[in-house]
Amino acid sequence: MKEPIRVIVITGMSGAGKTVAMQALEDFGFFCVDNLPPALIPKFVELVGQSSGQVRRVALACDLRGGELFQPFTDTVRQLRAAPDVRLNVLFLDADDATLVRRFKETRRRHPFVDGARLLEGIQAERRALEQVRREADQVIDTTHWKPAQLKREMARLFADPRGGLPVHIISFGFKYGIPIDADLVFDVRFLPNPHYIESLRPYTGEDPPVYDYVMQQPATREFVARLEDMVDFLIPQFTKEGKSHLVIGIGCTGGKHRSVAISKHLYEHIREKTDAHLTHRDCGREG
Repeated sequence: MKEPIRVIVITGMSGAGKTVAMQALEDFGFFCVDNLPPALIPKFVELVGQSSGQVRRVALACDLRGGELFQPFTDTVRQLRAAPDVRLNVLFLDADDATLVRRFKETRRRHPFVDGARLLEGIQAERRALEQVRREADQVIDTTHWKPAQLKREMARLFADPRGGLPVHIISFGFKYGIPIDADLVFDVRFLPNPHYIESLRPYTGEDPPVYDYVMQQPATREFVARLEDMVDFLIPQFTKEGKSHLVIGIGCTGGKHRSVAISKHLYEHIREKTDAHLTHRDCGREG
């Protein structure tokens, strides 16, 4: 039986955080479309169902920017709820009037309901127009006292796929070629004995058993790896809870061929069953 299409519809007050919420869902792997007229949502979901399973999670932002095109929202939501192949969540974002006024003044954006009226009057008119929409919501989030990072954490709690885990990319590198500019964490393993100075090991890399075994059998390596595993096992859930979308771990030695490659390979094998892991040996093929 085919898995239902996951559809998240985000609506609510202008300035309450829809952009941040959509960006978070995009980071979590949702296919996101902003300001789609409600009448087009069923057709869009139908097209997703014909995508051979390539797209099964979508997020759609719908609000009063659509003007008259927004009017079928309630009927569309009820139609989707009745569809057997759709798993629907409607999320309504809200904030108090004073907060919305402040946010619009800070960003200097035009409120969709302000046309000759005061900003506060436009916000209040939008609130009245969305009363029925709010009643259709599965979740209502009040972002009055929240920073964007807090909203992103809440989106992760509600909608991130726990099976996917935080994507972690491990990169081995040589310090002589520079630290990877996108690394979040960098570990220096140049304190370990260097296979480069053993003539029989020099031609191999840390991926090859002779070098890998030599590096991993060192007492200092065993102690370091145990502490590294503990640290990474602790950090990944913490970063996930904070709403981080990906983690890049750089492990460096002098040339990026022996020690860093072996340690990176070991760490990758350690975490690959726990989360979405990737491994790159950036400088393994360089010479000199």
